[in-house]
Formats: sequence, structure tokens, C-alpha cells
Amino acid sequence: MSVRYVFKEGVAGLKRTRLASFTSIFSLFVAVILIGVLARVGYNGYEVAQMLKQQVEVEIFLHDLDRQSETEIRNRLESRPLVESVHYISKDSASQIFQEEFGLGGEALASLNFLPASFRVTFSPDAPIDSIGQIADEAGDWNGVDEVKFNMALLQLIESRIQTTALAGAALGLLILFASIVLVFNTIRLTIYAKRDLIRAMKLVGATNGFIRRPFLMEGVLQGLIAGVMAAGLLYALFTWGVPSQIPQLGVLEWPFGRWYYLIGGMVLLSMVMGWWGSRWAARKFIRDTTVYGS
Repeated sequence: MSVRYVFKEGVAGLKRTRLASFTSIFSLFVAVILIGVLARVGYNGYEVAQMLKQQVEVEIFLHDLDRQSETEIRNRLESRPLVESVHYISKDSASQIFQEEFGLGGEALASLNFLPASFRVTFSPDAPIDSIGQIADEAGDWNGVDEVKFNMALLQLIESRIQTTALAGAALGLLILFASIVLVFNTIRLTIYAKRDLIRAMKLVGATNGFIRRPFLMEGVLQGLIAGVMAAGLLYALFTWGVPSQIPQLGVLEWPFGRWYYLIGGMVLLSMVMGWWGSRWAARKFIRDTTVYGS
């Protein structure tokens, strides 16, 4: 079977059931545009959450130690694979930070130089909370360490929000995908029903189910391609010109992985796969059930 024949029959199927094809294409268009918006907003939300996680630090306050002891503690911290950086804050630097944060009212206390030296430890964004907490607990038992300050509750809250948002987005996306695939399924089913006499005739002359099925698969792919290109074009225009002109604050949203074509290409490909899947589902079911004899 030539590609030209498959393509021609696929286009003919779109024309044959115009209303159903329009409904299917429109549903795919809406589904893909919603998934595209979810993907871009979700990606930026994930990046913000990761940035917040990086800003959560473990601060390790020290007793009065000599330089060698401080270096040993620093080396122990830097040897941990999850530790991204270790920043030393001397007693003088701590007093200066205290004065900057509390202004003129903190000058008298800062002059007493009562604040201890410390290490501020940052971890890699993908570091599990339990592992960070374990390192903080271990550091609290080291010789020379006075106290360990770690806001574990904030990290747990951030991670919980990330998981909840991801699950909600995935559930919504799957629901949209399923609804669109069902509409494609119904459209191809109507096309098969309209061509049922031709299908029976083709079977009488020995055509296989696979031979008959390919034009219907092409029809589903074409529906997905049309919907995907329309959705990708609208999303690009929306985030390039529409949203920044109306809500400048959202103009800073980044494209996933830093390039527009990753999301745009993914949307078109997803739409085509959805169209192919829905048409394959219908074609396999109804072409097989279309018998040579009978109505």
C-alpha cells in the first residue's frame, strides 16, 4: 500500500465526517493547549520550588575553636556527597550581619562580639529531606559543634506542595487526554460505519484488516497534527505576546529546558500520538467486527 493512497484516504475521511472531525480536532486542540499551559506553568513552579529548597540552609554554630578544628569540621561537611557548598562565617562577620539586619538598635549588641562562628551549609536541590536531617543530627554530635539550626518543617512543606501539585497536574492531564482520545475514537468509528459497505467489499476480495486499517490511522494522525499545530501556535503567541502585554509579571516564565521548541514540538507530537491511539483503538475494534456477510 502506497503512502499516497493512505494519505489520500485519510484526508477523504476527514471530509466525509466533517462535523465529527471538527469536534475531534477541536477537543484535541483544547486538550493540548491546556496540557501545554500546565507544562509551562508547572515547570516554572518546580524551578521556583527547587530554588526555595536551595535557600534553606543548615547553620552549624561552633564553640570557640582553633583554626585546625574548624578546618576539620569543614572537611567533614564537604566530604558529604549531598553537600553543595559550605560557607564559613567568623565571629566578626556574624556581628556585622547582626548589625545590618537590626540596624542602629543592634550596634550595641554587635559591639559585644557575642555571636559564635558558624558554617552555613547548602545542599543539592535533589537531596532528600531525610538525608539532610540525618546530616544535621550527626553534625550536632560532633566535637566543637554547639548547635545546629535547620528548618526541616519548611523543607517538608515545600516538598509536600511539589508532590501534591505534580499529582494534581498529572491527574488533570490524564483526564483531558482520555476525553480527547475517546472523541477521536468516536470520530473514526463514524467514518468506519460510513464506509462499512466498502470495507465488506474489500474483505471479499481478500484485503486484510491491517490494509483496511491504515487509512483510518492516517485520519487520526492528521486530526492530531492539525490540532497540535493550532495549539502550539496559540500557546507560542499567548506566552510571547499575549500574556506579557496583559500581565507583565508572568512574562518572566521560562520555556521548559530554556528553549521554546521543546514544548512546542512535544505538544505537536503528543497530539499526533493521541490521534493515532484513538483511531487505532476504533479501527482495531470495528474493522475486525465488520463481517463480510450480513449488515
